[in-house]
Amino acid sequence: MKASSSSSAKSIALKFVLLIGVMSFFADFTYEGSRSILGPYLELFGASAAAVAIITGLGELLGYGLRLVSGRLSDQTQQFWPITICGYIIQMASVPLLALAGSWQIAAVLIILERVGKATRNPPRDVMLSHAAKEMGYGWAFGVHEALDQSGALFGPLVVAAILALRGQYQIAFAALAIPAVLTLSLMGVARWLYPRPEEMESTPPDINTTGLPRVYWLYLAGAVLVAAGFADFPLMAYHFARTGVVPGAWVPIFYAVAMGVSGLGSLVFGRLFDRIGIIVLVPVTILSAFFAPLTFLGGFWAALVGSALWGIGMGAHESIIPAAVAPMVSPQRRASAYGLFTAGYGIFWFVGSAILGLLYGLSLPVLIGFSVLCELAAIPLFLLVSRRLQAARAA
Repeated sequence: MKASSSSSAKSIALKFVLLIGVMSFFADFTYEGSRSILGPYLELFGASAAAVAIITGLGELLGYGLRLVSGRLSDQTQQFWPITICGYIIQMASVPLLALAGSWQIAAVLIILERVGKATRNPPRDVMLSHAAKEMGYGWAFGVHEALDQSGALFGPLVVAAILALRGQYQIAFAALAIPAVLTLSLMGVARWLYPRPEEMESTPPDINTTGLPRVYWLYLAGAVLVAAGFADFPLMAYHFARTGVVPGAWVPIFYAVAMGVSGLGSLVFGRLFDRIGIIVLVPVTILSAFFAPLTFLGGFWAALVGSALWGIGMGAHESIIPAAVAPMVSPQRRASAYGLFTAGYGIFWFVGSAILGLLYGLSLPVLIGFSVLCELAAIPLFLLVSRRLQAARAA
C-alpha cells in the first residue's frame, strides 16, 4: 500500500510538472519570439541605440528586482495561484499588443510590462513546482521544466524569423504571437483547475518555527551571483560576431538556437546529476562553461560555435539547478521569498556584470575574458563549501 501510494504521488507530481512545463513552453515561445526582434522594431520607430539599451536594461532590472516583492507577497499571503495568474496575464497580454504600438515610447511601456509580468509570476510558480519536485527529485523536476521552457525559447524566434521572411512585417509577427499567448493562459487555467492546492503534493509538514534563511543559502547565493557577474549576455556575443565578421549575420540566430537547444538538454542532464550527486555538480559545469568567453571572443567560426554551446550549457545548468538546490535548503513557507531574493540577486549581478563586460569590450578583449573567467572560477570554492555543509547536515 505504501509503495502504491508513493508511486501515485510521483505520477501526480510528474503530470503537474509536465503541464506547467508545456505551459512554460508556449510562454517562452511567446516572449522569446518577441524579444528576438525588439531591437529592430524599436529602431523602426526611430529609437536610438541608447534608448534601446536603456529600455531593455531597465526591463531586465525590473524583471529580476521585482521578484523580491512578488516572492515576499507570495509568502505572506500564500496566494500562489492568484499571483502567478496575474503575472502571466500581464506578460502574455503585453506581447501581442506590441503589434498596435504606434511609437517607440508605447512599445517601451509594453516591453517593460512584459518583464514585470515575468517577475510577478516566477517566484510563486517555482514554489508550486517545488512541492511536486519533492516527490520526483528536485533536479529532475526542474530540469524537465527548464527543458520544455528552453524548447519554447528555441522555436519562438525561429517561427518569428519565418513569419518575417514570408510577410516582412513586424506587426504581423507580434500579432501571430497571440496564439501561443492564448494557449499559455488556457493551460494555466487547466492547471489551476486540476491542481488548486499544489502544496498538498509535498508530504513533509511545514516547519512553522522557521523565521529566517539558513547560512548555507547565503553562501550559495554568493557563489551564484559571481557566476552571473561573469556571464555575458548573448547580444554582446552577437555584437562581437557581427563586428568582427567571425560569424555571418544569417548564422547568428542559428548560434542562438544552438545555445538554447544545448541549454534545454543540459538542464535535463544536470538536473538528473543533481539528484544523484548533489550540488557538487555545479563545480565541473562552472569550469566547463567558463571557457565560453575565450572561445567566443578570441576564436573563429567553429570556436565561436563551441563557445556558444558552452554558454548554453552554463545557462541550462544554472537555470535548472538554482531552483532545485534552493528548495531543500529552505522551509516551504519561506520558499517564495527565497526564490525571489535569489533570482533578483542573480539577475541584478548579471545586469551589472554585463554592463562591465560591455565597457571592457571597448577597452581590451583579454581583460574582458579575464574578468569573465575569474568571476566564474571564484564561485567554485563557495560551491564546494555549500556541498560540504549540505553533506554534513544530511549526515547529522
